[in-house]
Amino acid sequence: MKTLKIGIADYDRMKARTMAIAQGEYKPARGEPTVWFTSIESFAKVLSQRNRELLETIAHEQPHSLTELAGLSGQSKSNLSRTLKTMSKYGLVELSEGERGAVVPRVPYDQVSLDVSLTSNTQRVA
Repeated sequence: MKTLKIGIADYDRMKARTMAIAQGEYKPARGEPTVWFTSIESFAKVLSQRNRELLETIAHEQPHSLTELAGLSGQSKSNLSRTLKTMSKYGLVELSEGERGAVVPRVPYDQVSLDVSLTSNTQRVA
């Protein structure tokens, strides 16, 4: 089973963390999140029930194009394109080029794990 570790942090914390990594001041520990959202709400929006169903359809049916996925999911191709681009930005979907330039979606993970700090004292990077 392959799990994507996701973290929640506000923009300033993510920026500080990224800068610290880039400057060699901080090295992420093994098992730390590799994908970050700025809020639980934004995470919930990207992984809505409809989008999780879409991921399940992609994983099980392995469509060879967005046109095929549109037929399987009942969603319009343009809506799928926007949704999948957003999901690919967070590593939830991989989009590759198939036959005749078709966009082929794949789901690289079986599940996600959410890492959320409940207090500011638990921040890993100042």
